[in-house]
Amino acid sequence: MSAHSVVSVRPKDEEAAGSDSLNYKSKEAPIRHLTDAEYEKRVLRKIDWRLVPILAALYAFSLIDRTNLGLIRVAGMDKALHLSVGNRYSVVTSVFFVPYIILEIPANVFLRKASPKLFLSAIVFLWGCISIAAGFVKTWNQLAALRALLGVLEAGFFPSCAYLITLWYIRREVQFRLALFTLISYIAGGFSPILAYGFTMMEGRAGIHGWQWIWIMEGLITAVLGLAAYFVIVDFPDRNTFLTPEETGFVKNRIDEDRGDAQFDTLTVQKALAYTCDLKLWAFGLCFMCCTFPAYSISFFLPTIIGGMGYSVRDSQLLCSPPFVFGAVYALVVAYFSDKTVKRGPYLAFNALLGVIGFPMLAYCKGNAPRYIGTFLALAGSSANMPGVLAWQANNVIGQSKRAYSSALSIMWGGIGGIMAALVFRQKDAPKYVPGLIATLVSQIFMIVIIAILSVYFYMRNKAVKNGTKGVIEGKEGFLYTL
Repeated sequence: MSAHSVVSVRPKDEEAAGSDSLNYKSKEAPIRHLTDAEYEKRVLRKIDWRLVPILAALYAFSLIDRTNLGLIRVAGMDKALHLSVGNRYSVVTSVFFVPYIILEIPANVFLRKASPKLFLSAIVFLWGCISIAAGFVKTWNQLAALRALLGVLEAGFFPSCAYLITLWYIRREVQFRLALFTLISYIAGGFSPILAYGFTMMEGRAGIHGWQWIWIMEGLITAVLGLAAYFVIVDFPDRNTFLTPEETGFVKNRIDEDRGDAQFDTLTVQKALAYTCDLKLWAFGLCFMCCTFPAYSISFFLPTIIGGMGYSVRDSQLLCSPPFVFGAVYALVVAYFSDKTVKRGPYLAFNALLGVIGFPMLAYCKGNAPRYIGTFLALAGSSANMPGVLAWQANNVIGQSKRAYSSALSIMWGGIGGIMAALVFRQKDAPKYVPGLIATLVSQIFMIVIIAILSVYFYMRNKAVKNGTKGVIEGKEGFLYTL
């Protein structure tokens, strides 16, 4: 049979009974056989181009608008709003995460009721408007209030994107796509310091300071991108309009072959309570917190740390870019091999070890060069582990409602990591922030311990299922945990 042939999966008795008796796989159109590799690649390529780039572009400006405080601070905002007084800067950074954490799970539930393109594009447009408004604040209190509103809007973005991506792919394809999503945005975000420096060159135009122009121009780009995104973002697999009926059926079929949850199931209170009692979901959340804690720490405070090495404002901004770009490339390579080998835990543990090496270098090395190299190692580890943890949790749950709950719970813990970064890196410890860097080191060791416990548990459960000594995993016959 040629690679181009169409193979119907309809049983003969269904063909005889007519189209009314067809199940969901064959009701829409004849389905290509799962071994038709050329067809599979073509469909996946079509999904990749429609799904990942636009979400990555939006997430890039989500990161820029969320984490550009450190750059704008050294560009003049610190002096203008007196952010160095007491813990004002820590308050401004941490207030974002309070609504961000609280609204994660409700946002994922609402996403299914709404259209993803309407929901995601609307919140992106609105947070772009908030960023523009931040360019006109007069006091640090006003900035803190806008940051809280930004947290309300962004609470619905990242978990919704992660959930949407995991619904389209089978388990061995998820991490690379999540990595593309996060790391394309990281590379773009890595140029944020250069972008910020360029906007500071507008100092004095229309009577507006350079640090204000950063807020205004980046917010304007975000708002325009949000409007354009409405026409590009795709819907859920069962409601999409960009694939043909045959391609849609093919996607559903391969998802059911992989994990049996192509059909949507509503998240009820009873299900949410049951999912809350699943301890592995909390373990994934703690792992994600250990990823975001160092990532946010570097985003918020690296410009100040580099400035403390004796570099000018311009140089400290520009030197922030290379570690982010390196981290993105490294994470993409790790994601490729992790999907190729269908292994998660060993890669996550190795990446955490990079943080164990990098953060002490940044904290204790004497010369600027080894301290700067430490930022590359630390950021590479956390950058690779964020999509890795999300892929690991997505690989080990069954059901769309549980997937929505699990991804939101993990990212909620990621918000707690952001609060930790804001509070542990205290103003009185500037510009080296040694206590904060040691706290990030401890978080990486803690993550390695959790990974080890989960890996042993998953291995023992898989072994028990194979030996027939215990029942099925996640309620699905033949399902095994991804290690």
